[in-house]
Amino acid sequence: MPQRSILKCNHTSVCLASSPHAAVAGFRRQGQRQRLAAIKADNRSFPREDKLFLEEDDRAFPAPLLLPGDDLAGDPEDPQSFQEWVDGEHRNPVTAKQKTVYVVPSPQIDANVDFMQKWAIPKCPDHELSMKPPSTKDVQDYLTAFYHGLPVKMMSPSTLRFIPWEEPKRNPQKKTGPQYLGLKYGDECVRIRSRTLSNGVYGGQVNLDDLLDTAISILPKDAYALLMLVEFDLYEDDDDEFVCGRAYGGSRVAVVSSARYNPILDTILDVERLHAWPASHCKQYMSACAWAEPSAKRQKRSQINSRGSQNSTSEVNGPVKDAVSVYRSLPEVDSSPSLLSALWLGRVCRTASHELGHCFGIAHCVYYACSMQGTGSISEDARQPPYLCPVDLAKILCATSTSASQRYRALLAFCERPENSDTHFFGPFATWIRSRLGQIKDST
Repeated sequence: MPQRSILKCNHTSVCLASSPHAAVAGFRRQGQRQRLAAIKADNRSFPREDKLFLEEDDRAFPAPLLLPGDDLAGDPEDPQSFQEWVDGEHRNPVTAKQKTVYVVPSPQIDANVDFMQKWAIPKCPDHELSMKPPSTKDVQDYLTAFYHGLPVKMMSPSTLRFIPWEEPKRNPQKKTGPQYLGLKYGDECVRIRSRTLSNGVYGGQVNLDDLLDTAISILPKDAYALLMLVEFDLYEDDDDEFVCGRAYGGSRVAVVSSARYNPILDTILDVERLHAWPASHCKQYMSACAWAEPSAKRQKRSQINSRGSQNSTSEVNGPVKDAVSVYRSLPEVDSSPSLLSALWLGRVCRTASHELGHCFGIAHCVYYACSMQGTGSISEDARQPPYLCPVDLAKILCATSTSASQRYRALLAFCERPENSDTHFFGPFATWIRSRLGQIKDST
């Protein structure tokens, strides 16, 4: 997103409301009474401690940022309350026989299509920087915490394999049209569209819709949902530049690509790394971006909208400000390959949890800055928080039959792992969780 450059920033002042651009975009946030009502549902009650976690507190759950080019500035979309989620006709209930979330690693590559190995390497000068790509096991562990209460299992890495696809030779003169790969699973092989790019960030892309159809085919009988992680860049139709992921919520499957979340591409994709979450709530940054022009580079992942909020600031200590303080204390993220690797992992974890949320029947959040809020670009995606707002937390607690404190402590344990604790995504998230737990303890 083109904006006034902020090369140095101390992030000393936090804004807990939407940016000044909200009024320009016609964004009118749901009022406090409506937000409080959205957390309640008939014949659905929570234990007293969980109710405390579901209370609104803008120090923990600010309004959506709404900067120029963000999806909330687009066409309106109705909010989804907890009651509407409970009553949803197309929502799949978690049952004793279907409660497992499966994670599928990126398909293996047959020797006959080994040209695909290069498709996972971005065509930029810094591509040899020794970063560690996100591992499927780490994403699985994060999702185990995020959806605490449900088993999250990894399918065998050999489940899927790309192989050559042989088309019937009906017209040997015809050499135009889509390019195809075969994707083998068990005794079956399906046709996957692909395309090569001479001037793209990656040398080739794989069709997202075909992968989603494959995910439906391999969905185990005991699965509640299935997430396929791929290392390749994705597209949906000929007009797409790229797409990062999508869910067929009713079919309980999702596909997420890690390709565009590679921090090496931040400059190319106009990602404001300095003000990624939680520093996206920096007052100076929000003011500088308020009148910027929308970005032309859009990530086709979701359509969203909501209604607006007044702009205000607060200097009261709380989870968001505590997370920003920790963020300020960290070294520059590009000072270490390990920090960049952790940032890459965090981005993929956030999108993976978001897309699986759709499999649980959760629509895009319009009430708060929330991990279920939709995004319209990679730059907006980097600004989104990893936590669930009270409305969406109520939905997940209901679906997983866990408690809020158990869920938060599971996420905290993941964020406090030695390789995560002092990094720019997981370190502030751990602080946010500890601060939120502290708020609840002080209120009891």
